[in-house]
Amino acid sequence: MEFLRRDYNICLTHGNGPQVGDELLRMDLTRETVPPLPLGVCVAGTQGTMGYMIQQTFQNALRAENIDKEVVTLVTQVIVHADDPSFEDPLKFVGKRYSLDEATALAEELGWDIKEQEPGKWRRVVPSPDPEFVMHGLSIRTLVESGTIVIAAGGGGIPVYNTDDQKLKGIDAVVDKDLSAAKLGRVIRAQEYYIITDIDQVYKDYNTPQQSPINQMTDTEAKQLQEEGHFQQGSMWPKIRSAIHFLKHHGKKAIITNIENIQDAIDGNAGTTIIKDNS
Repeated sequence: MEFLRRDYNICLTHGNGPQVGDELLRMDLTRETVPPLPLGVCVAGTQGTMGYMIQQTFQNALRAENIDKEVVTLVTQVIVHADDPSFEDPLKFVGKRYSLDEATALAEELGWDIKEQEPGKWRRVVPSPDPEFVMHGLSIRTLVESGTIVIAAGGGGIPVYNTDDQKLKGIDAVVDKDLSAAKLGRVIRAQEYYIITDIDQVYKDYNTPQQSPINQMTDTEAKQLQEEGHFQQGSMWPKIRSAIHFLKHHGKKAIITNIENIQDAIDGNAGTTIIKDNS
């Protein structure tokens, strides 16, 4: 609510990894009586269910403070390239852990790709292509500029691609939510990008004896630290990448922090602020 008190227009996105995992587990348990749905449909479904919960939470908070604002959830498609390299080597783990025999049987039955995540534990893997374009941008931007709170591109968006005859087709994949959020920010010409995560700020060499906090850096400095390997893949690395992408276009600053410090972060007194290098 602090953003609303400061008269921000808000567009919110969110992750959905555990929720999609739950959907896949439900389908696994019922596959002999109910045909499984494509992964993209699961992403769409969790956009709706999670969007509803976030939307209603916002609505109740607005009512408590007598603020008259609309809140909407938009089921959002994201264009990916059908020839993205990730389709040749799927690496994103989804769903339940299985023994090798169980995973092999499911892979043969359902056409899954599987990999061993930890000794003796196998999981389904799917591609994680980069988002190329967030659809419905004009609608989202119009709503945000009118003061409506918009929840969009949940879970990175529903991955679709353009066929040779220029039709949209869904594909079994999971899009990186951080990069999708940055691209959504570009579409709606957002000025500030807040990445809410589990830790209070960015740390160089996190969780090592050399760990050190970073209060502020430019996008050039962030890129250099990223290239030198100071951020963990699958953790802070994608968030730094998305912040750099956001600042390449209309963005003025990106802030990475946790929910407990968000108010101080807005004032520049917490979290990590990444700004555009104008030198």
